[in-house]
Amino acid sequence: MSDTDLAERFAREIAAEGPMPLVRFMAGANAHYYATRDPLGAEGDFVTAPEISQMFGELIGLWLADLWTRAGSPQNAHYVELGPGRGTLAEDALRAMRAVRFEPPIDLVETSPVLRRMQAERLPTGRWHDDFDEVPKGGPLLIVANEFFDALPVRQLCRDENGWRELSVGYGDEGFAPVMSGPDLTALVPPALRDAEPGSVIETSAATTAVAGALASRLAEHGGAALVIDYGYEGPALGDTLQAVSRHAYADIFAAPGTRDLTAHVDFGELARIGREAGLQVHGPVEQGMWLESMGLGARTAALAKAAPHCREELIAARDRLTNPTEMGRLFKVLAFTSQSWPDPAAF
Repeated sequence: MSDTDLAERFAREIAAEGPMPLVRFMAGANAHYYATRDPLGAEGDFVTAPEISQMFGELIGLWLADLWTRAGSPQNAHYVELGPGRGTLAEDALRAMRAVRFEPPIDLVETSPVLRRMQAERLPTGRWHDDFDEVPKGGPLLIVANEFFDALPVRQLCRDENGWRELSVGYGDEGFAPVMSGPDLTALVPPALRDAEPGSVIETSAATTAVAGALASRLAEHGGAALVIDYGYEGPALGDTLQAVSRHAYADIFAAPGTRDLTAHVDFGELARIGREAGLQVHGPVEQGMWLESMGLGARTAALAKAAPHCREELIAARDRLTNPTEMGRLFKVLAFTSQSWPDPAAF
């Protein structure tokens, strides 16, 4: 399906059925977007931390290897990554793991045929799955989700003078646009937030709850750990965080569906709640900058700069981009789950 075909399909559905809930619009637009292009890098729409520096993936690999070692080095552990991008993070992490003779089987949860092909070039022994539930059972999992949850669809409830209603997407002469629709949904809003000012927005994500619940249940049953890195906040909280990015700049959320990356900030408070309710140990969230520095990013930068002096400025720039509070250091958070039988992880 082409980009134009998707927009026309959305327009027909809205004409036939009325305004489309935002959560459905975002799900359909992102599914098409990721299935039809490589969104990463200078020629794409955005850059993620693994593409900024190999040090990011290497430190994640060392974090996993250290935790695995202190857990008794279970030989049936698997490396699992949700939304692996080009496979860069996994390649760097697994290289660091091999340095301590840890070479787990690789399971990648990815639906995009374009990105699967790119991942296969870096990770030829990987196994691909459309859904986390397809990941084989039977042993501990070491799960990484870097900038995965932010792309899952969100539902927005908006406050008006009469209560809370759902934000949907309509279609008219000016194209796609947000509209309020449906019944009063005040009962779905946390009591502490119900009397917010008109115009307030609260976001929820059933998809996030489902995926986080599935991986938490698996860890509770079979052991292991999960590391979640994303931009977000600790909720419940008010705020419209939905955004679109195209060619490394913010873009109209509703224009040209399927041609730009739609994301929303991740509620780390909700993730933590899910982990605790599953019986897991929850660590963090902490700021990405603090976590990377605790993991030795400064020392790793210095070591690489000493080995390759001509790359010194590039390495320092990458370190600063990953850790500076005005860059990725503060907005991005790091959260870990560990099963009760596993040790506490490093850097929390």
